[in-house]
Amino acid sequence: MTPRLIDLYSGIGGLSLGGVRAGFTLALSVDNDPILSQIHRLNFPKYVHLNADVSALTGAELLSKANLSEGDLFGIVGGSPCQGFSRIGKRDQADNRNKLFVHFFRLVAESKAAFFLAENVQGILDSQNTELVSAALGLVQSSYHVLKPFVINASDFGASTNRKRVFFFGYLPERCDEILLDDFERTKWKDALPVEEALRSLPRKLRDHWSTDEKAWRKLRSKRSGPFWSKIYAEIPDGVGDPITLQKFLERNEVSGCIATQHTSAVRTRFAALAEGETDAISRMSRLKRNGLCPTLRAGTSADKGSFQSVRPIHFSEARVISPREAARLQGFPDWFRFHSTKWHSFRGIGNSVSPFVSEALFRVIISKLQSGS
Repeated sequence: MTPRLIDLYSGIGGLSLGGVRAGFTLALSVDNDPILSQIHRLNFPKYVHLNADVSALTGAELLSKANLSEGDLFGIVGGSPCQGFSRIGKRDQADNRNKLFVHFFRLVAESKAAFFLAENVQGILDSQNTELVSAALGLVQSSYHVLKPFVINASDFGASTNRKRVFFFGYLPERCDEILLDDFERTKWKDALPVEEALRSLPRKLRDHWSTDEKAWRKLRSKRSGPFWSKIYAEIPDGVGDPITLQKFLERNEVSGCIATQHTSAVRTRFAALAEGETDAISRMSRLKRNGLCPTLRAGTSADKGSFQSVRPIHFSEARVISPREAARLQGFPDWFRFHSTKWHSFRGIGNSVSPFVSEALFRVIISKLQSGS
């Protein structure tokens, strides 16, 4: 029997994909966003999904929904909403979403998972959030061995983006061998591919009529080999992947999400004049450096928070913002992974996600330390 995970605040599945690739079974995913839940369900069709408010659930209900008994659950993982902690946002301590971080640890304690892994932005460690973080960790510290929060950059684990996030990890000593921060550090890659290399084989010239999801399926120009490309093209776990999308990719070499954004001629002129790494004064969008890494991709907001679109990077050689498929490549999502039919929700899902490169590396360490029979 493979060890089982519950993914809270699962979004489109950056943590879920890494967990399943590492050898875990996804017992349950939970998210209250119907759009992101729909995308998760599309990519993980054989698993159990729950569109629900995590704060309203109990540990017993989680286990029941996952068809698990007490002692069966190996891990609870998740990245609770980060907007109230983000250093580029309002940093609103009264944001009700902040409390979802505490509910994560409440459910860990109630379900008695063998380990937990929580992710959030670096701002959660700022002094104004000390009391909240202490309250959350206080729910598990009597039973779990809790590591000091650690920061990980996705580029250190093979993704072509400088995306730093904080991880909180702990485990029950009776169900897991000792895990140290050095164990995670040793899984780092030597180098991440620069932007231009990571976007190889995707179309550079996006035609204006590729403006819908249906018209944005494009054939890869070629396929490359190596560790990065194996993650992008292959390593498809059982029970993962939309069958139609997989068929198009595996049989016809076609990928979705090459959706063009139609810019005015004035905007294209401004973008074309930018040097790599330079920021457009009006849109505040920055041009990617072909030999560099992508800055952190931002998510934008859902409909209940104003439906604000994220600031999207400008392509390093084209006078346009990047497509959802290009964003997915830079974040470490495979070419066979399906996103929403709109650019807005695609970028929202990608920008909210943990890179699958990161999550797989962390989960491979954890699964190697779980005690047999636990």
